[in-house]
Amino acid sequence: MIRYFTAGESHGPGLSGIVEGVPAGLPITEDAIAEHLARRQQGYGRGGRMAFEKDRAIINSGVRFGKTMGGPIALWMENRAFQKDAAGWPVVMNKETEADGIEKISLPRPGHADLVGAQKYRFDDIRPVIERSSARETGMRVACTAIARQFLKHFGIEIGGHVLRIGKAGYESWDQIRKIADPIAEGGAEQVYKTADESEVRCLDATLSEAMVDEIKKYRKAGSSLGGVYEIIVTGLPVGLGSYTHWDKKLDGLIAQAIMGTQAMKGVEIGLGFESGARPGHEVHDEIVHDGKAFKRSTNRSGGIEGGMSNGMPVIIRGVMKPIPTMLNPLNTVDMHSLEPKETRYERSDVCALPRAVVVVENAIAPVLANAFLEKFGGDSISEIEERYEEFRSK
Repeated sequence: MIRYFTAGESHGPGLSGIVEGVPAGLPITEDAIAEHLARRQQGYGRGGRMAFEKDRAIINSGVRFGKTMGGPIALWMENRAFQKDAAGWPVVMNKETEADGIEKISLPRPGHADLVGAQKYRFDDIRPVIERSSARETGMRVACTAIARQFLKHFGIEIGGHVLRIGKAGYESWDQIRKIADPIAEGGAEQVYKTADESEVRCLDATLSEAMVDEIKKYRKAGSSLGGVYEIIVTGLPVGLGSYTHWDKKLDGLIAQAIMGTQAMKGVEIGLGFESGARPGHEVHDEIVHDGKAFKRSTNRSGGIEGGMSNGMPVIIRGVMKPIPTMLNPLNTVDMHSLEPKETRYERSDVCALPRAVVVVENAIAPVLANAFLEKFGGDSISEIEERYEEFRSK
């Protein structure tokens, strides 16, 4: 089973990661990881920090001659802000000594982990909550999960995401999305993200891309922020990953957990999702056909998962990200120390992080899919898994 852990703070020296359970013999390089780290830093609406953070994860263990060795893989990524920012982070984040005059942050932001985190851990300063709950952590998360993504790619399984809506600008229907996205995904889901990456908001439709940029400009000027909706497509999954036998083995449930465990996510749909509740059964369920070689579905409203298991069709996942709670135009809050009504403070942030978050979610679901694959075809080495998978495919 592939597991990963991240450690580090937003303005500390750097981020660490440990990935365990990766079979021996998987080709992996720092450049392969760097591709998705670079993608995570792109997108219209990003904040100023992305201008100087040039993320690159260094592999410190677990890889020899470009292949995994079966042991834990250790990763390290430097935070340039720690040294280059003018805020004096080596002093603010000193691990041993508290200097005089360091500001204690006491104005929690509505919609953020600030207040509840401080209450839970009994902090009189919100800074520790800000540092760990920050989406800066997703840099190392992308690095760790890029290894699972590489594992999937080795077996022909591809992941690709694109943006459906930012604010009020977006697609109007499921059918409109399918008409654009599905033909691209026929060449593999990586074609989806590569095509989407040509847009500065990662939207496959040029007209909608312009509308989304205008929406971001509008709310940047208003000192507010925007969220939106995205879609992730997975191609190449074999039939039968996941299980109907236990609630905690259902593939869609595990995918949802991985997405909801990502900062600022507020909802997940599989396939037609919530729209299924507004349609009669004949407009929801996918009729079964056989092409002479395999069972297929005439449509894919189920999003490639039935009964908690992959059915061989592309997996289609949609998620919603809320607007970032850090905004130039403040909200009302209460000072934790004085209990007086105040306005929130501004800490550098994106106006809209959705185009970058798509990359994070693409990667976040990779260990889930990889573990479902390993549960069915697993072994200690890539060559052993290849033998088992080839035997399955030949039947």
